[in-house]
Amino acid sequence: MNKIFLSLSFIMGAVVLASNYLVQFPINYYGLEEILTYGAFSYPVAFLITDLANRAYGKLIARRIVYIGFSIGVSFTLLFSTNFGDLISIRIALGSGTAFLVAQLLDVQIFDKLRKKDWFIAPLTSSIIGSTVDTFLFFSISFYGTGVPWISLSLGDLAVKIFVALIMLIPFRLLLKTFKPI
Repeated sequence: MNKIFLSLSFIMGAVVLASNYLVQFPINYYGLEEILTYGAFSYPVAFLITDLANRAYGKLIARRIVYIGFSIGVSFTLLFSTNFGDLISIRIALGSGTAFLVAQLLDVQIFDKLRKKDWFIAPLTSSIIGSTVDTFLFFSISFYGTGVPWISLSLGDLAVKIFVALIMLIPFRLLLKTFKPI
């Protein structure tokens, strides 16, 4: 389990770092620049990692992975992606850390409560609720009062995150055989 635990923790940190970087770039095609960023596509993988860990090892281990992933992701975000002369960059790091911790820990709790339902209920429900909380916390902390259209960006990102959460059910189901449930 140590190797899997460390791998999931590292992947979680990489997902946080990638998402924090990618959220700074709106999608400039088809008029989507005010409603969608690239971060919406990478972040739902964090919920997949949390849910697989929760299913296989329980909520205590899933929480540890969240904390380690948070530490790795936010540390590297501060180190590599934060321009300390730019208030929005600092707000993105703060917003990301806050939203990530709240949403992932909420995801762990919801998943744990629903784990005995059909295989897809816990990951889908916890990911949708966690994504909603994460999205609105992140965008409001990071961009409120900056002139960035954060409400429309958050709604666009949330729509994509929900769509990706549905798609993440496929690898979740396939990986259940690899991760033996507790």
